[in-house]
Amino acid sequence: MNQESNNSEMFQVTFSKQCMRALNSLPKHEQLTLVDKISSLNEQSLQKPSGDLGKFNRKGHSFYRLRADEHRIYFEQDGNQLKCHFILHKNTLSDFIFRCKLPIGNEQKLEEHNSFWEYLESLAKGP
Repeated sequence: MNQESNNSEMFQVTFSKQCMRALNSLPKHEQLTLVDKISSLNEQSLQKPSGDLGKFNRKGHSFYRLRADEHRIYFEQDGNQLKCHFILHKNTLSDFIFRCKLPIGNEQKLEEHNSFWEYLESLAKGP
């Protein structure tokens, strides 16, 4: 399969309640930027994450982190779906890193820290 046809294969993107709350709180142009960024991913980019896309494992599951301007989107692939679990503002994430006394800018270490996941789960419960 050539790259052009591989790039045309699109994933169905789903958003958790936390993601929808985060998206709805943003101006329309920021919403569109985030949705466009996640929607433009293809199988090839997930196989070889680089740049704004990172991959890590958590309890036997592969998760991805996509940097999109001021936000971070945490998601996993399930067949032809990308399931977005969390959208966080980068300053919120930096604040969390600081509060956990983890090195600033070391997102992979943060993702391995149990408190990070407890924090994300608390966001999912929401108001």
